[in-house]
Amino acid sequence: MRTLYPECEPYDSGHLSVSGVHQVYWERSGNPKGVPVIFVHGGPGGGCSPWNRRLFDPAHWNVTLFDQRGCGRSTPHASLHENTTPDLIADMERLRRHLDVHKWLVFGGSWGSTLGLAYAQSYPERTLGLILRGVFLAGQDELDWFYGGGAGRVFPEAWAKFRGHVRPDERDDLLNAYYKRLRSSDPEIMVDAARAWTRWEMSCSRLIPGHREVDDALALSLARIETHFFVHDAWLEPNQLISGVDKIAHLPCTIVQGRYDMVCPPISAWRIAERWPKAKLQIVGQAGHSSLESGILSGLLNATDAMRDENF
Repeated sequence: MRTLYPECEPYDSGHLSVSGVHQVYWERSGNPKGVPVIFVHGGPGGGCSPWNRRLFDPAHWNVTLFDQRGCGRSTPHASLHENTTPDLIADMERLRRHLDVHKWLVFGGSWGSTLGLAYAQSYPERTLGLILRGVFLAGQDELDWFYGGGAGRVFPEAWAKFRGHVRPDERDDLLNAYYKRLRSSDPEIMVDAARAWTRWEMSCSRLIPGHREVDDALALSLARIETHFFVHDAWLEPNQLISGVDKIAHLPCTIVQGRYDMVCPPISAWRIAERWPKAKLQIVGQAGHSSLESGILSGLLNATDAMRDENF
């Protein structure tokens, strides 16, 4: 099993004004003259972490990390205003121009795979290729699975706590019940809902479940922005990312997918790979959703190294 590349610090960073409201944090690490790659984090609302830099050979890659609107070091925190998928796609393209990048490799996991695909399909001429993990297509079937009881059959104790946070008469539509609370004017109601929402997600993210709490700031951005995107179908047309594969079919792609991913089941990765002749799908047998599980991590490191060795 592989381990991450050594720790490294950014050689440049800043905030990019992308609207009258939002300032998006970005940073660059690795080789300033290397091949550009952009890391697209999950959530939506998750933000980047320092270890994300370590997925890439620092001698070869010029690595850009950025926090999407409303999360991480971007401001204002947990804001839903002017925060849609088209906004985030436009932000990535603004950032590319700001950094004077001609083309870059797009790396995204979970929601990052959704946004990465949406960006590449909007700007195929600016995309070298893609590496995806835990594919999420923002379809109703995926939302029904995770927020409608499918995953709850595997994690019944966690599901009972998730449902138990709202009134019995609201439990047939948990997504909207939580969305209502996460827009409350009462900070206590909002934070309590964010904790419950995030606890459910964390409970299902690993093949071997473990206790993981996140701080309230992260819980708030994750829960508020996820519910905001999901009640609006992520501002994507049904099957948009599947039908849009034709626009990027000429690009290389590696998909690393956990066999027992309860958050983003493998069927979505399978559907993308079936449509995409140049996509290589690796299903990792002993893995769930988390990118830090050993099989997933090794697959991602091997994928970035393989792209490196293809002389990108």
